[in-house]
Amino acid sequence: MQATRQSSRLKAANLACRRGDRLLFAGLSLALAPGDACHIIGANGIGKSSLIRILAGLAAPWAGSVEREGSIGLVDDRTGLDPQQPLGAALRFWAGIDGFGGNEATARLGLADLLDVPVRYLSTGQRKRAALARLLAQQAPIWLLDEALNGLDSAATALAVALAAEHCAAGGICVIASHQPFALAGMATLRLADFAA
Repeated sequence: MQATRQSSRLKAANLACRRGDRLLFAGLSLALAPGDACHIIGANGIGKSSLIRILAGLAAPWAGSVEREGSIGLVDDRTGLDPQQPLGAALRFWAGIDGFGGNEATARLGLADLLDVPVRYLSTGQRKRAALARLLAQQAPIWLLDEALNGLDSAATALAVALAAEHCAAGGICVIASHQPFALAGMATLRLADFAA
């Protein structure tokens, strides 16, 4: 695991993103190595989520290229958890695919008492914590967090920031797209407005 984190890289060169007839941003480059974190900030609709999807390989850039070394863990507004399944079963499904267990993560994120509750009945904050539990269980060296603090109370927000800090301290990479403050020491800031077309 440690070797995987230490060899991870995320590089974007001269990215441009187009949505319909509108060019959201252009000329955007970044290079992240083990231990690095970057906070993408900007107004709603400026392209933060689009950039995260491009970095994850879920959308193609209009121009430019992305190079990744290491697997990606993504947290966005879709948890990827079956809403009909109890939370424990939904997390076990992904543990079988990812190859890692998540008992420690569910306990740390305050989900141990919710494992029998169907995902559809979880609050927004509980679903977000469940997504973070799955992220931890993935053990991916590159984390892409798109508005990961939405729906979290102050204690859960502090925990999410602490988890990101621990991930980077262990050699992981974090990219955080958020309109909310994310108090991670040493994190670089990328202002999407600087690349607006």
